[in-house]
Amino acid sequence: MNVTVKLFATLRKGRFDIRELELPEGTRTIDAIGMLSIPDSEVALIFINNLHAGLDTVLERGDTLALFPPVGGG
Repeated sequence: MNVTVKLFATLRKGRFDIRELELPEGTRTIDAIGMLSIPDSEVALIFINNLHAGLDTVLERGDTLALFPPVGGG
């Protein structure tokens, strides 16, 4: 199945901004994060199709997965 992955802020460093990925049916967000070699501890926010999601959410064909690192500042 085809899924669009968007990385934000520091997760982009040395990786990519937006990429289409071909993933097996039943892939969870934690699985996709692992396939991208991103430690799950570096991902603070997960959105699928602009809705908040968790690590165990199953991705569907055509989904857009957006990953954000922890945000700092003040």
